Amino acid sequence: MAHDEKKRLFIGLIIVALMVAAFVAGVIWYLFRTSSKLGQWLWFVGILLLVGFLAYAAAGIFSLLVALVTGRNISILSNAREKVAFAFLPLALRLGTLLGVDKERIRASFIEVNNQLVRQRQLRVHPQELLILAPLCLQKAKCPHKVTHDIRQCRCCGGCSVGGLLELADKYGVHVAIATGGTKARQLLHDLKPKAVIAIACERDLVSGLEDSRGITVRGIPNRRPNGPCFNTLVDLERVEEALKAYLLPNEKRGLSKP
Repeated sequence: MAHDEKKRLFIGLIIVALMVAAFVAGVIWYLFRTSSKLGQWLWFVGILLLVGFLAYAAAGIFSLLVALVTGRNISILSNAREKVAFAFLPLALRLGTLLGVDKERIRASFIEVNNQLVRQRQLRVHPQELLILAPLCLQKAKCPHKVTHDIRQCRCCGGCSVGGLLELADKYGVHVAIATGGTKARQLLHDLKPKAVIAIACERDLVSGLEDSRGITVRGIPNRRPNGPCFNTLVDLERVEEALKAYLLPNEKRGLSKP
């Protein structure tokens, strides 16, 4: 599925979710408009709060649409845009399930939306401030040189994508590490304190990681799973290098950093 199509799926679902919420608010108002005076005031306050939320959500979605369609950032709505995107993700997943849309497609759409917003920030960092975070399943299952605790155990034989990531890390002087799960990933982020992350994982783990690291700029790259989930997966190294070039400050591509 093309990147633009992926982004349209997520945006479309959260717009529908917003419309459903507005419809529910209208039904509630209709059902309780003839209640007692106290009840009317209580529901008026409730409806007012709900309308405020819907207005905030609409502003965030509008900012998302402007950012994705025109590439422009409405700075005053940046906070609303990101909060709305994450807040509406569970609704988009549930709505997509009801409509028969695969959850992985929705998550992939959300990741593409996140990546475009990250690109529009135009954040530039020093090599030591950038981390490539990869899953253990990129390593061949039968490889005797396990990189579970130290990615530098890899012999760069070319049998899997781990060696390619190490070569890119050495070429650009950035950190690279293997995360065996969410706890390990959070520990690495805490220890290294990167300003930017290139995260590689399946769509589900990427979305979970984006939600856990909202204070850090993260660009997600889904892995490829020709052998099924969590087993001998692959990653597009060209996409990783493209993300590295987009993140790094000009003329700062030297050195070697080890996590």
